[in-house]
Amino acid sequence: MWCNLKPLPGANRLIKHLKTNGVPTALASNSPRCNIEAKIFFQQGWKESFSAIVGGDEVEKGKPSPNIFLEAAKRMNCAPSNCLVIEDSLPGVTGGKAAEMHVIAVPSIPKKTAEFSSADEVINSLLDVRPEKWGLPPFNDWIEGTLPIEPWFIGGPVIKGFGRGSKVLGIPTANLPAENFSDVVSEHTSGVYFGWAGLSTRGIYKMVMSIGWNPYFDNTEKTVEPWLLHNFGEDFYGEEVRLAIVGYIRPEANFPSLESLIERIHEDGRVAEKALDLPMYAKYKDSPYLRNPSKHGSSTTGGTQSEMDSK
Repeated sequence: MWCNLKPLPGANRLIKHLKTNGVPTALASNSPRCNIEAKIFFQQGWKESFSAIVGGDEVEKGKPSPNIFLEAAKRMNCAPSNCLVIEDSLPGVTGGKAAEMHVIAVPSIPKKTAEFSSADEVINSLLDVRPEKWGLPPFNDWIEGTLPIEPWFIGGPVIKGFGRGSKVLGIPTANLPAENFSDVVSEHTSGVYFGWAGLSTRGIYKMVMSIGWNPYFDNTEKTVEPWLLHNFGEDFYGEEVRLAIVGYIRPEANFPSLESLIERIHEDGRVAEKALDLPMYAKYKDSPYLRNPSKHGSSTTGGTQSEMDSK
C-alpha cells in the first residue's frame, strides 16, 4: 500500500533543496514511527534527508500538543524559536504554534484555508514555499517567472463549459469533460500552469491553463481549463485537444474585480508565451502525444471544465 503513495507536488523539490543547502530538517508525525519508516522507504532519498524523525508513539502526547515538535527540535539541537514548521493539518498548526515555532500551513483542503488563520503564513501548495522569507536559502530554479515541473499529459474532446470564457472574460477557453479526469485532477495542486496544446485537425499551440476552484466565480468542484494562445476565429467543439503541461506560474488566487482578474489572466498568457520559447520548454512541442494520441493512450492525467482562471 505505501508503495503507491505519491509525494505532494513540490515535496521532493523542497526536501532536496533543504538537504543540498545543509538545512537541518525533521519529520514529525502523529503516525507510529514504524509507519513513518514504511511510508518514506519508497520515496528515494527521503530518509537520509531528515536529521531527525519523530513518531507519535515516541512522545507523551501527539498533535495538537507541542511535544512532538519540541522533541524534533531537541534531536536537531535547535531552539524552537529558530524552527519553521510546514503543516497540512489544523492539529499540526496548533501544535507548532504551541511550541513557539514559525508555522506555514498548506491546507489539505484549500477551500478551508480560513480555519488556518493561526499560522504565520497560509500557502496553496509546497510549490509556493519561499524559503527566503524565513531566513533560508532561496530556490534558484525559477526561470522567467516560471517553475519547470515534471511534465504531465491530458487529452479529450472539447465541450461547452460555463459560457464565461468568451462572454464574460473575453478569453475563449477549451473545456474538457470532467468525468474523464476526476481522479488525476485531485492529484495536482491548484494554480496556473502552461505548456503545449495539440488540436487534432489544426496543429500545436502555446497554452496557459488553470486548475482549481476559481474563487472569483466560487466553483463547487475542482476544475481544469486551458486557454490556447491563438486567435482561431471560430469554435472547435468536438475536436480532440491534447495538452502537455510543462511549467507552473503561480498559485490560485481571488481577485477584487473582474477587471483585475482579466488583467492577470492576460499577464499569465504573456508569461507563458515568452517562457515557451525557452529550449527547456520548447522541446515538448515535439511530444509524440500531442501529434498522435492513438499511439500513446487517451490521457495520463486529468482536466475538467472551468474558466481559465477565476483566481
